[in-house]
Amino acid sequence: MANKIKELFENNFSKWYTTVILESQLADYGASKGTMIFRPYGYALWKNIQKYLGEMIEELGVEDVYFPLFFPYEFLQREATHVKGFAPEVAIIDYAGGKKLDKPLVIRPTSETVMYEAFSRWIKSYKDLPLKINQWANVVRWEKRTQFFLRTSEFLWQEGHTAHATKTEADDMVFKALNMYERFLQDILAMYGIKGYKTDSEKFAGALFTTTIEALMKSKKALQSCTSHQLGQGFAKAFNVQFLDNSNKLNYVWQTSWGLSTRIIGGLIAQHGDEFGLKLPYKIAPVQVVIIPIYKSEKEKREVVRFTKILEQILNGSGIRIFTDLDEDNTPGWKFNFWEIKGVPLRVEVGPNEVAENKLTVFNRASRKRVVLFKNNKVGKEILKLLDDYHADLLLEAKKFTEENTYDVNSEGELKELLSTNKIGFYRIFFKDSEQVATYLQNKYKITPRVVPFTSYEELGNDFITGEKGARITLFAKAY
Repeated sequence: MANKIKELFENNFSKWYTTVILESQLADYGASKGTMIFRPYGYALWKNIQKYLGEMIEELGVEDVYFPLFFPYEFLQREATHVKGFAPEVAIIDYAGGKKLDKPLVIRPTSETVMYEAFSRWIKSYKDLPLKINQWANVVRWEKRTQFFLRTSEFLWQEGHTAHATKTEADDMVFKALNMYERFLQDILAMYGIKGYKTDSEKFAGALFTTTIEALMKSKKALQSCTSHQLGQGFAKAFNVQFLDNSNKLNYVWQTSWGLSTRIIGGLIAQHGDEFGLKLPYKIAPVQVVIIPIYKSEKEKREVVRFTKILEQILNGSGIRIFTDLDEDNTPGWKFNFWEIKGVPLRVEVGPNEVAENKLTVFNRASRKRVVLFKNNKVGKEILKLLDDYHADLLLEAKKFTEENTYDVNSEGELKELLSTNKIGFYRIFFKDSEQVATYLQNKYKITPRVVPFTSYEELGNDFITGEKGARITLFAKAY
């Protein structure tokens, strides 16, 4: 299997991606087309994402809620731009309980409308603001082309929704949420991405503006890893969400929504993975350290197992998630490959030599280097330091890969040349945010505008297709 994964990584990334997910036991196919089953190893990743991101969401003063999976289709129709954007993906129920329903129901594609109908009842005065809630839920968007984690008809996510008295407060919330996601991606997932605005053609349906972090995968395709939207007052007017201010004047609220889904698991697989399989960020990895006992005789086995049990106690005491592979049906070499495919950050090899010298041989999945540590009361801290180094290696590698595959493009001819020589990645282009030009580039070159980076937002130039002034640097890419 190790040779097959290496060959696929080099020649067919899409098949590599599917193969490592199946072989590492992250997920399996669902019985219905476009659905997937989270296996325990994969769902453990989502649980740990919920833990870390949930704590960050709470730090923003946001409270968790849960809204129904079904709501009237009529709710979606109240905001014209919103319903137009989601219509192709919406699953509608018009028959239930043995009869045709008087009013069709929608299976939640997103929750703006059902939540804001409730907001109109909850918000009456400026004292009720800001209202800040978050929901961990499943949503359904009827996808025609599906792929594990990255694009499925049903997926899991968190969606934050807030209501504010002023546009300034809502703007501030948009960027607080986006900065939270950036911190989560870098500090927890060791993922690197580019922070900025979505173009008008790519923004959320019904939003004033959308912000995002776009990450480049090893396939050299881009992935929208999260979004944070300034919704303005459009939904407030559609659902009559008003409040009396402190001068007794009636105003519409300003709203935001922001979310991150299980597609981020696909993102960390595709950004960190290599020819040997997964490389999981250690903070969310179900197993952070796997211990492989190595022995040939019963005597060696007794000594090695006794050694590993003491080691287990030390590492458990340091809060490290460990697994000792005592399976005798497979060789140590087979186990090395198996746990590399599963992306476990560190592997500790314990054989007779380690026992005799009271040491550990530690293999780092990111650097693929071995180091030797001595088994003493400091070894737990030393392992934690190695895990931090592993995290830093992943983040640095992702940043380096992104920078090496980002190209400045000044003309359509340069774009053609890059594509013809298979130089695929982010294309830095001066773009005037024209839907017509975006459609032209998508149809002809299969690239779309992914993000207008904050770092170059004030840099203006001429549109690389039309020559119009006032264009901004925009990253285009092939995307998931």
